[in-house]
Amino acid sequence: MKGMLTMMVSEKTLHEDIIEKAWTDKHFRQQLHANPKQALREAFGIEIPEHIQVRTVEERQNDYVLVIPPNPAKVNYDVNCGPWRN
Repeated sequence: MKGMLTMMVSEKTLHEDIIEKAWTDKHFRQQLHANPKQALREAFGIEIPEHIQVRTVEERQNDYVLVIPPNPAKVNYDVNCGPWRN
C-alpha cells in the first residue's frame, strides 16, 4: 500500500508540475498541445510508449472538463507502474 501511495503522490506532483509549467511557459503550453509526448520528454524526461495516446484539453474560465478514467476492473496494466510506464 505504501508503494501505491507514493506512486499516487508522485504522479499528482508531476501532474501539478506540468500544469504549472504550462501556465508559466507559453512555448511549453503550445508544444504540449501540438506534440504532448515530445513536450513531456523534453521538459520532464518522460518517455511515453507509442501505444499510449496523449491528448490535451485546456479548460476555459466557464468550462469544466470531467475526465472519466477507465474502470480499473477492466484495465490491463500494473497499478504500481501506471498505464504509460514500462
